[in-house]
Amino acid sequence: MKLIHRITLRLSLILLPILLVWAVVFYYTMVGEINDETDDSLEDYAEMLVRRTLTGGELPGQSDGSNNTYSIELLPDSVHHEQIMEFKDEQVYIPEKRETEPARVLKMTFSDGEGNTYLLTVSTPTFEREDLLLAVFWHLVALYAILVVTILAVTALVFNYSMRPLYKLLEWLDNYHPGNGVDDLPTDSQTAEFKKLTESARSTIERAEKYFERQKQFIGNASHELQTPLAVLGTRIEWMIDNTQLTEEQFAELTKMRQSLHRLSRLNRTLLLISKIENAQFNEKDDVDFVELIRREAEVYEEIYGYKEIECRVELPERFVVTMDESLATTMVTNLVKNAFLHTAEGGSIIISIKDGELYVANSGDEALDATRLFDRFYTGGKSGSTGLGLALVKSIAGYYNYALKYSYNNGKHCFEVRFKG
Repeated sequence: MKLIHRITLRLSLILLPILLVWAVVFYYTMVGEINDETDDSLEDYAEMLVRRTLTGGELPGQSDGSNNTYSIELLPDSVHHEQIMEFKDEQVYIPEKRETEPARVLKMTFSDGEGNTYLLTVSTPTFEREDLLLAVFWHLVALYAILVVTILAVTALVFNYSMRPLYKLLEWLDNYHPGNGVDDLPTDSQTAEFKKLTESARSTIERAEKYFERQKQFIGNASHELQTPLAVLGTRIEWMIDNTQLTEEQFAELTKMRQSLHRLSRLNRTLLLISKIENAQFNEKDDVDFVELIRREAEVYEEIYGYKEIECRVELPERFVVTMDESLATTMVTNLVKNAFLHTAEGGSIIISIKDGELYVANSGDEALDATRLFDRFYTGGKSGSTGLGLALVKSIAGYYNYALKYSYNNGKHCFEVRFKG
């Protein structure tokens, strides 16, 4: 989740309980204010009724056009009556409307000059609490929605404007590749944290660039220094085989030594190539036609492994062009095709095809391989004569270009798939 989305979500969640508390306080405050105004009106109306009753004036009729109702009840003399004045919310029947509505009711007692005590009940229609509660709820929902949208818009604008230096820094880091040098880094921000982050990123990349150059030089020098004595040893062994009288046992031992040297030399070259791939030292890109490349390699290995009488079926389109380093494309195809011929038993079959942006190489086999270790370095699966680096090299090349590499075992065939697109 992006930072702007996380901030907006948290602001929205914090805003919700605040609005709920505000709604409760607003509702009860509004109810209190309405009741106060209604109570004042009822009290004035009651005072008028009491005054007219005590002075013998004419009392207003129950049907005077207002919804106010009142009743005056003479209380018995046998009971002592305390002076009361209380307000209540009750349901009162309104004759004019012929229905019961919520009303605010005032009950009070008063006495005349003769010692008689009366109970005056005055009521006036008031608001429906459920309607008010519902109105407050929907207005709260509307207010919350408006605030959230406003917060989203304002936060997005302010955040995007404030975070532009960070976005530039991230873009700069995304475009950085080891070995290509350090490009100019924008430092136009006046924010102390961003300036510090930019300086730290620059110093870190510069150190990484120095370490990368040292590593590259070390790998190149080590590979060169190893390759030279290996070549010298191989030449001397060849000379001994060709120019000395050897016993059968000596010849066999020298042959084993020559094979070991050849294998060590291949290991050295392959490990150097993997290291260069992982260090992103292949920056050149060409349009490579995989159809032509596969046909050429398939013909070469059909001839080399002709004694196995392997049936190789090639199903390719007219052209399939991929933009990548040509030497890495050749290495990938060579290792996949060679692996198929090398590990296919005599009389077996191989299928090589390209369809829907995917290279498919399958060879017959007796049982599935360990897919969790198959692409690990030096894993041979018990096969003799293998360095265990061929498929690891294919994996490194695929990972370098973000191609999907997959192994499966279906219908008695080892299937290797490289997806270049999608």
